[in-house]
Amino acid sequence: MLSYPARIKKEDDAFLVTFPDLENVATFGQTIEEALQNAEDALNGCLASDFERNFSIPASSDITGKNIHPITVAPHIAVAIMLRQLRGDKSQVEIARLLNITYQVYQRLENPRKANPTIKTLEKIARAFGKHVELGFV
Repeated sequence: MLSYPARIKKEDDAFLVTFPDLENVATFGQTIEEALQNAEDALNGCLASDFERNFSIPASSDITGKNIHPITVAPHIAVAIMLRQLRGDKSQVEIARLLNITYQVYQRLENPRKANPTIKTLEKIARAFGKHVELGFV
């Protein structure tokens, strides 16, 4: 599961949320629960937007501490990020050829707003890279 650490700090009458790994993401909430929900929305919105604009997505750090909360990336965004990381320096065209699919089909797999890969597709991609797929519900 892909997640990013969020720092939540009480300031006046609100809980301010910042992400050490993502300087451009901040939000707040009147309660800790609202701050956590807003953090998830802000994180996923920013990652999807940055990803679509082909910005570099920083790796998640392993920061821990009293005011640090892991915020989970939505699965459809996490899959796109993981596929791009797995692809590395290879082009989408190269990966499409490796998988014996069209470039356009592979391009959609890396788009968090358009992707809806099946488990079988993810297994095929994993095998092509010598990896395997792990699933779970938490």
